[in-house]
Amino acid sequence: MDDFNEICLPPAASDLLESMRALGYSFEAAVADLLDNSVSAQSSSIDIKFSPHDDPYVAILDDGKGMLPADLTAAMRHGSKNPNLARNEQDLGRFGLGLKTASLSQCRRLTVVSLCEGFLSGRCWDLDHIAVRQDWMLLQLSDAELAGLPCIDQLQNRGHGTLVLWQNFDRLGAGEHSIERALGNRMDLLREHLSLVFHRVLAPTPSNPAVTITINNNQVRPFDPFLTRNKATQALPPQDFSLAGERVHVQPYILPHISRLSNEDLRLAGGEDGLRRNQGFYVYRNRRLISWGSWFRLVRQEELTKLARVQVDLSNQLDHLWKLDITKSTTYPPEALREGLKQIIGRITEGSRNVFVFKGKKASSDKIIHAWDRSIVRDGVSYRINREHPLLSALNEEVPLHTRNLLHDTFDLLEQMIPLDAIYLDLASHIRPAVTTEEGDIRISTLEVLASQILASIGRDTNAGQRFLDMLATIEPFSFHPESAKEIAARLRCITPM
Repeated sequence: MDDFNEICLPPAASDLLESMRALGYSFEAAVADLLDNSVSAQSSSIDIKFSPHDDPYVAILDDGKGMLPADLTAAMRHGSKNPNLARNEQDLGRFGLGLKTASLSQCRRLTVVSLCEGFLSGRCWDLDHIAVRQDWMLLQLSDAELAGLPCIDQLQNRGHGTLVLWQNFDRLGAGEHSIERALGNRMDLLREHLSLVFHRVLAPTPSNPAVTITINNNQVRPFDPFLTRNKATQALPPQDFSLAGERVHVQPYILPHISRLSNEDLRLAGGEDGLRRNQGFYVYRNRRLISWGSWFRLVRQEELTKLARVQVDLSNQLDHLWKLDITKSTTYPPEALREGLKQIIGRITEGSRNVFVFKGKKASSDKIIHAWDRSIVRDGVSYRINREHPLLSALNEEVPLHTRNLLHDTFDLLEQMIPLDAIYLDLASHIRPAVTTEEGDIRISTLEVLASQILASIGRDTNAGQRFLDMLATIEPFSFHPESAKEIAARLRCITPM
């Protein structure tokens, strides 16, 4: 083996740490990275405390298992774990950098205090101290220094856990009117971010108890981006893939049409703009949301696919294949999965388009008598009024012979003048349709009057009249309320003709 003239060239501590502050963490992503550590430490309760006054601080306090003094010192090392080593399946960490890089991207002084087996220990990275010393000098806090820290009493009362403290904010208030307003605004954004990113951690399951997260004693509520509690949400069949010996579970959803969303659902979904912006894959790593709102360039985002969402569950053994970055906010699927995901996209985006076409009502041409017929023709799609619809057949019989041509000319004109562009734009922009009931359908009383008029025209005692009543629940618009249609038909059968 050739001899080498080696030079040990460690990085300049102050310069490297200042550069690493620009890794790209947002305030919300930085806090979320710290909460990953708390969840991995088996915490059941995580409290985020902040004060914008006097000496502003942000504190993350958990009731996890905590760290002994030597373990805490090791955890404060940059690159404390090899990212290539296998981790516990519930571990949300990866690079051994998050605690330090996330924290120091937001503040100049990071203090971590941990209580484990009765030992209370504290360590601190202070960028100003490092700049003076020009070396990697980690501060070990004395008992007196620990006693003066915010929230230290709350940590001691828990008996075990960890306190992460951010102080000396130089970037948070830059360009802002005041640090108080800037920190308050960040906390509002943080609440929304955590309610989405940790929504599955916040909600209990048979195998995973819920973790409670509070911000200044106000509990963070989970936001389910798939709106699974809404009865109109469609859960499509799930599919599993195998990747490097690990399972990737994929569960597609189609959100309800806007006419079936409550104002609260719409607000939580980010409003009308948020529905379009947040379509795509939702990638979870150990139930923690990593990335969302992208089709990974496998298909274009479009207005009529905005209701499509795909939940993708990964284990932490696949980080390298999904190109997980340090901030844990960017992923990209490996080639072995892209074709399978693309097929799923094609299936669910068609379902999203159908929600716009049928507003969530399933229609089958061989069972439902529609008011409009849709046909594929050489130049595209044709929409024509169904002249065989019982209402139009009855109208045709009622008008005098000399005006029937005018009636059919009117139908032809209506077909030619359908404002398709305007309808598309209204649906795509999520303008709510004007409705007469909460469901957006015709009133039941109106349906009964309409059925009675058609029956009178057909002939109540004729075979055609009886067939009409037999089929009433399969004729639009009666088919929108099949149970009510059956009741209407039963009542009409019992009415004695005058």
